[in-house]
Amino acid sequence: MLRQIILQWKPSMTTMLCLFGLLASGYCSFNARGWGDHIDWKTLEEGKLEAQNSRKPMMIVVHKSWCGACKALKPRFSTSSEIADLSRKFVMVNLEDEEEPKDQQYHIDGSYIPRIFFLDSFGVVQKDITNKGGNPSYRYFYSNAESIVTSMKTALEQMTKDIHQAKEL
Repeated sequence: MLRQIILQWKPSMTTMLCLFGLLASGYCSFNARGWGDHIDWKTLEEGKLEAQNSRKPMMIVVHKSWCGACKALKPRFSTSSEIADLSRKFVMVNLEDEEEPKDQQYHIDGSYIPRIFFLDSFGVVQKDITNKGGNPSYRYFYSNAESIVTSMKTALEQMTKDIHQAKEL
């Protein structure tokens, strides 16, 4: 019965455009998950490959869909124009729920959430780029956009300096 309905369905052009728009908008924002549709989010594997090819540093946001602290940070992150501007200089990776890597380099000081890491273009976590104004027991935990922007600027400054020094050798 359902098959017959589907085969006989003749959608209008307006219906088709609406469906296409819904599918396209859902696809574009799938990786964002509310963290900023205007940011070019990648999966971890896509991010590692792009970072190697582009020589851009990576920024990884690890969060859970059920986490209260993650839900509180999400609108602060997604509405920050400074984060959006700086994100263009990074390969941005958004890891939710079961996408969280098991590798120890992503659990340096625990498995709390949210955590934000900065990696060089080879995929190595830069352990010294942390939330300097945050709790020293949770160095990769951020609760506001300002502290994230500070770390983004530090990451760019430090990793750009490292690239220039490597070129001089």
